[in-house]
Amino acid sequence: MRAKPFLRACPILLVALAVPAAAQAAPRSAKARAAAGVTIDYSVNLAGIPIGNAQLTGAFEGPRYRMDVSAVLTGLVGAVTGGQGSARSSGTLAQAPLPSAFSIATRTSNSGIAVRMALASGNVTQAEVTPPLLDTGDRVPVTAAAKRGVVDPASALAMPARTKGALLDPENCNRTLPVFDGATRFDVVLSYGETREVQKPGYSGPVLVCNARYVAIAGHRADRPGVRFMEENRDMSVWLAPVEAARVLVPMRIAVRTTLGTNIIEATRWTQTGTSTAKGSEAAPATVAEASFSGR
Repeated sequence: MRAKPFLRACPILLVALAVPAAAQAAPRSAKARAAAGVTIDYSVNLAGIPIGNAQLTGAFEGPRYRMDVSAVLTGLVGAVTGGQGSARSSGTLAQAPLPSAFSIATRTSNSGIAVRMALASGNVTQAEVTPPLLDTGDRVPVTAAAKRGVVDPASALAMPARTKGALLDPENCNRTLPVFDGATRFDVVLSYGETREVQKPGYSGPVLVCNARYVAIAGHRADRPGVRFMEENRDMSVWLAPVEAARVLVPMRIAVRTTLGTNIIEATRWTQTGTSTAKGSEAAPATVAEASFSGR
């Protein structure tokens, strides 16, 4: 298995290939929602074989949020590749996540890649990819327009309620996530499938099952078989569970059919907090320097 593409895509998968859009607009100052946090441990399986572990930690304080994602390949795949990666994003929640900073770093035994982005009001203001992508001449250009009105892959994991009602209202599945990862721009289109009951350590109750579809926009190589496969792929879904204190949903399970078999990222433990009163203010636009990431 090629570890680097998997690790780079991991936050996107945890987003439901979804990753996020929104509750009532949060106040930008004075009293806000209670502070809340959630940590979810995941197992990662490909074609029924365990290949790794991942963790998502979300912190929500008033309108502000921070999302941390990490993944590591284990077993024979991990021994051969040494693959691991981490991502972090932060910003504010309004009618959708408005990230201010995003960074991701992945590495294998013989290579690595890092991305840093700064954003303001959903628009990318600065971005760095290290090492730069090779100019193959066949990539769909990433225009300035493609970098406006976007979310990063980690921010996409926090999906605010779309209605004022229950977080598990089926309408909260129906959304399009405009994702930019620093190099490629794509949409993840979610639609309601069903509601089901799940039991996991730390969580017992209903989840929304959303169908997912991938739409390539820019930065991809249009003639590559893998791109066509993903655009035609209808075997993708994400289960969303509520974080009530923050009025957001986060992935409990993601299933994506790949050319090597079905990749399933599923929660093995759910830990949630949310007790104190918090104050929040609007996040200032970040710079690339502020988007620097401390890898785990």
